[in-house]
Amino acid sequence: MSGQGAFAGALLTPEAPRPAHLSDPSGTRATRRFDVYRNNVTVALTEALAAAFPVVQRLVGEAYFAAMAREFAQAHPPRSPVMATYGADLPDWIERFPPLAALPYMPEVARIEQARREASQAADAAPLDPRALAGLPPEALAAAHLHPHPAVRVLRSHHPALAIWGRNADRPDLAQSPPGEVLVTRPGLAVKICAAPTGTAKTLQALAQGASLGAALPAGADPSAIFACLFGAGAFAQPGDPET
Repeated sequence: MSGQGAFAGALLTPEAPRPAHLSDPSGTRATRRFDVYRNNVTVALTEALAAAFPVVQRLVGEAYFAAMAREFAQAHPPRSPVMATYGADLPDWIERFPPLAALPYMPEVARIEQARREASQAADAAPLDPRALAGLPPEALAAAHLHPHPAVRVLRSHHPALAIWGRNADRPDLAQSPPGEVLVTRPGLAVKICAAPTGTAKTLQALAQGASLGAALPAGADPSAIFACLFGAGAFAQPGDPET
């Protein structure tokens, strides 16, 4: 392992020995200084993850989350100096983390939080005003091509993850949400999260791939419910927006 690799590995592993031949500017072996620096790095990464996944932290407790964050950081060290994006791999990592196997909803809760963060950082775009489609005849409406907003994310949950998230994020309006699809958007300055009708994810995926409105709806879906949800959340971007 290179000197840089050994240094980085020791930073993220508290029980690892200090890198050999490490010294301070005076030439004295940097023992205490390295320990302080190592602790600061661990604290910074833990705080970044706690800021991104506050409900996960609330569910498992601060002490447990800190221990979990240390293990995650060892397996997934930062690849960018931008801490606002750190931890995107945490939901998948939690799914493979044996101590949380008894809480199968936890990865889905973490994915909601990650989608919320991605939406908050996505490009801006003006949402499509549904009145722009109001005068179209049925055949023209079915042939229309709508563009999902850059901030749109849709998740599928097998557990009541949205309800759990809502109860722990001061969103009582979501506290009874059933398992299913979750829509996350940010048409303006605020992120919106809501339960979505079955078929919403497939509809948005087809539209993103260039399908027309009529062709995008999956068989058996309720088009009225899907489009009421999507337009209500500002999930479409204005045509011609430079960010779409």
